[in-house]
Amino acid sequence: MRIGYRRVSSVDQNTARQLEGVPLDKVFTDHASGKDTARPELQAALEWAREGDRLVVHSMDRLARNLGDLRRIVESLTTRKVEVEFIKEGMVFNGEDTPMSKFMLNIMGAFAELERAMILERQREGVALAKRAGKYRGRAPAIRPGNGKAAALEAGLAEGLGVAELARKVNVSRQTVYSWVKARQERQAAA
Repeated sequence: MRIGYRRVSSVDQNTARQLEGVPLDKVFTDHASGKDTARPELQAALEWAREGDRLVVHSMDRLARNLGDLRRIVESLTTRKVEVEFIKEGMVFNGEDTPMSKFMLNIMGAFAELERAMILERQREGVALAKRAGKYRGRAPAIRPGNGKAAALEAGLAEGLGVAELARKVNVSRQTVYSWVKARQERQAAA
């Protein structure tokens, strides 16, 4: 099977240009950062791949933005006799790779890692400038009036759900639930 993997960093980005016109039997698509491998569709694609299959990715930076992760994924797949093809770079890895192709994997992976570091640096600089100008307010709270999450948390608490179950129910982190519960208790104590 030819298995496609596409990734964009946010939900509003479009994956259409990735793997367009490439014949594939199955496609997995993540809308998540490439900072690590904790991406549901990537994990599903890795589990789906069997001996003799080929994982096709638009470019190395779509698979991983970290050289260590890129190397681990490629090595893990090729050890299982799954080929990995990068369309943009025109490279295929099958476990019998030449020293030059391994070198290129390392160089291209290092560039992807450098690019991510530079993006983060520019983002931090932009936030610092916005803060100095008084224009930065930070990210909107995950639980705020009108988004329904507070009501869902209240209902979950009434059902006796634990923090992890509440977090899964409203799609927030456990820390967000802990913070919300603490703020709720403080409001009740003040009333």
